[in-house]
Amino acid sequence: MVTFRRALRLDHMQSSSTMAATAAAARLRAEGHTVIDLGAGEPDFETPSNIRQAAVQALEEGKTRYTPASGIAELKQAIADYIAQETGTRYPTNAVIVSAGGKQTIFNALVSIINPGDEVVIPAPYWVTFPEIVAFCGGVSVFIPTHEHDFRLTADMIERALTPRAKAVIVNSPSNPSGAVVPPEAIRDIAELCAARDLWLISDECYYKFVYPPGRPFSAASLPAALRERALVSGSLSKTYAMTGWRIGYALAHPDWVAEMTKVQSHSTSNPTTFAQWAAIEALRGGQASVAAMLAEYQARRDWIVPALAELPGVTCRQPEGAFYAFPDFSAVLAKVGLRDADFAQRLLEEAHVVVTAGSAFGADGYLRISYANSLENLRRGVENIRALIERLG
Repeated sequence: MVTFRRALRLDHMQSSSTMAATAAAARLRAEGHTVIDLGAGEPDFETPSNIRQAAVQALEEGKTRYTPASGIAELKQAIADYIAQETGTRYPTNAVIVSAGGKQTIFNALVSIINPGDEVVIPAPYWVTFPEIVAFCGGVSVFIPTHEHDFRLTADMIERALTPRAKAVIVNSPSNPSGAVVPPEAIRDIAELCAARDLWLISDECYYKFVYPPGRPFSAASLPAALRERALVSGSLSKTYAMTGWRIGYALAHPDWVAEMTKVQSHSTSNPTTFAQWAAIEALRGGQASVAAMLAEYQARRDWIVPALAELPGVTCRQPEGAFYAFPDFSAVLAKVGLRDADFAQRLLEEAHVVVTAGSAFGADGYLRISYANSLENLRRGVENIRALIERLG
């Protein structure tokens, strides 16, 4: 018998809990069950037709061969133009890289700067992938709990966590999983701290366009030039244009950083999918009505589900300011019934066929991440099934 021994760099890595939730939903559907999937981190809308048609046209025109590893020039220019329109900042195209989704962008970014033992400061709750990439690099994640501060991150909180080994800070706004939005002035304070302490700032802006009024989207690309020198903006088309399966993300950063990221990408995936890059140009340059329509629908769902969750016995739920997740605190319920959040999520899956993600996966024990990228009808059914489980256990 052959014994497989994994590389030591994988000892501290875990599989993606959000991907596991998606797989669990697929398994139940394959078994013939009706599943209410409140775990998915993807829009429930179709990719807009103009984008789909652009992909079809690219295929018909034979745009299926290799491109430069960092993406086609036309898409880089479209990204630079989009950011200039949104923020007033003009990036040169050698400061732009296109990748197979925002996840690869952040992987490339961290692999390019983190050495074994380097510390990366990450606010908690956090997207599940951040610490796993840091672990892969041999780095150390330093978590900053924000639960008791209404999920508000400040430069002072980061500064108190810094040691001489600190190398980078990751900020995710709007946040997955909490939906919290870091105010523009706080982003600037954090960028100034990074500049003063010789740190790199990674701004994950995957949900950039999904900020609910009266809030407005803010990008680190809006920072003054001196602060942008040490900042990387990570963007994605997946959420904004319902293009999760197309796998197109991008980053804007100092050209030297982009060059190193391109080196990494050239030996991993090579270029992002060619015809998807041409569709991405249409996404960025075509009509944007679909984005506003999705945001309005998410807001209507948020305005229903947050009060509904807060009415569950023992549950509290903060109002998310962006993204499409509710992040209710179930700690009182869990203490009463003697379960961990992961156990409760598993019971909900097995007994009620409702998929949610345990908060412990995001560094927030006692919480659940509930996606409202689903129909209002399914949200109602899901909340009622959660209520029923609470009553049955309690």
